[in-house]
Amino acid sequence: MNLRNMLLAIFILFPANAILAGSAWADAPPNVILIMADDLGYGDVGFTGNEKIKTPSIDQLAADGVVFDRFYTSASICSPSRAAALTGRHHYRTGVLAAHTAGLRTGEVTIAEALKENGYATGFFGKWHVGWVRPEDGSSRGYYSPPWHHGFDRAFATRSAVPTWDPNIAPVDIWGHKKGEKWHPESPYVLNGEAVTDNIEGDDSRVIMDRVIPFIREQAGQDKPFFAVVWFHTPHDPVVAGPEYLAMYESLPKLEQRHFYGAITAMDDQVGRLRRELAELGIDDETVLFFTSDNGPADRATREGIASAGPFRGHKHTHYEGGIRVPSIVAWPGRIEPGRNAFLSGLVDYFPTVMDLAEVDASKQLKDRPMDGVSLAPALNGQASERPGYLTAGYMRLVRGENGIALIRNRYKLLRTKTATEFELFDLQNDPAETTDLAAQMPDKVIEMKAELEAWMGSAMNSLKGADYTY
Repeated sequence: MNLRNMLLAIFILFPANAILAGSAWADAPPNVILIMADDLGYGDVGFTGNEKIKTPSIDQLAADGVVFDRFYTSASICSPSRAAALTGRHHYRTGVLAAHTAGLRTGEVTIAEALKENGYATGFFGKWHVGWVRPEDGSSRGYYSPPWHHGFDRAFATRSAVPTWDPNIAPVDIWGHKKGEKWHPESPYVLNGEAVTDNIEGDDSRVIMDRVIPFIREQAGQDKPFFAVVWFHTPHDPVVAGPEYLAMYESLPKLEQRHFYGAITAMDDQVGRLRRELAELGIDDETVLFFTSDNGPADRATREGIASAGPFRGHKHTHYEGGIRVPSIVAWPGRIEPGRNAFLSGLVDYFPTVMDLAEVDASKQLKDRPMDGVSLAPALNGQASERPGYLTAGYMRLVRGENGIALIRNRYKLLRTKTATEFELFDLQNDPAETTDLAAQMPDKVIEMKAELEAWMGSAMNSLKGADYTY
């Protein structure tokens, strides 16, 4: 069976019906907001068990929506996962293989492009990181590929990480910046290509939300829906909290921990601000909210007990669960029944899910290219408990010659670490902490999953070479 027929079979098996049993889709296409934190670990929010970091707004979002407990990024590092979230395709296909190594190709179709073609207003706000946002920033380690080349009408964006407090001032000596120096000669932020120098002081999550809110207000009075991507920099290094948020954690012994916790709480406040705005505008029940992280918690912060992957092994840059399993929420008041869901899901599923929720047919734009995501609508309405197929995660850290790859099929995970030549096998149902490698005990399962992985890699490498489009 070819890929197209497989996808058709999936959609026949799991039809895109109503979200709530017995109801119809919304009377009109919903607004869609994708929120993403940066380096937020599975265990860094209250709804996954953290009792120290104050995240009341995100926790309330979780209580009001569906929490996907088995939600994965497509890589244990930022840029590849962001590309996958926008396209529904693994980054091995798109060419965004690691951070600062490529821009998103213009031949890719993003959620924004598909929705814009179907009458949506589109906006991007925050950390882009799938291409430079200024032509002069391009180098051998990146390409000019800004949001406005990928379907976004309005884009308030940085190319990559900035300090989470006073985003244009280096808080310490870091990455070639001296403490107190400007992060960028003009501003790290551009609005559709023009440098933004006003209102970029203080909490960076607030700086971002100050641009999101006007966009939403403008669209609320229009006859067409909107799509907004809100990608915070928090809690990626350099992570700094303002005085108000530091004071909330003054009892903690480590200053770095106070900054980390405070910055997350500052971001949480902005999530709450967003939800209040939607309610005041009377469009909260017309808006689908997604919340997640781009990968697991940062290496050093995890080892030092500052960041948390929860009960899982590993962290950013590894493909153990701690590096790729992240918090995930989907909320649509009155349409999606709240609860927790163990459906195997990931960032690649955003594209087909949003198309289903918006009732948009993107097939003409996609032109039968291979897609790695599946719609989560059947899981949201209780029609599916197991993923049809598998998820893959991996990245190629080309600068250091490192790579890692994992394939997950329901309870089992096949993993090759970035340094190992042999595969490991884990039963995630009985051993979610990945303490016991079953490869020697279950050689047939290893052979079976390796064959799946090799077949998928063949397809992905074909895509990487440009077979899916001309660009």
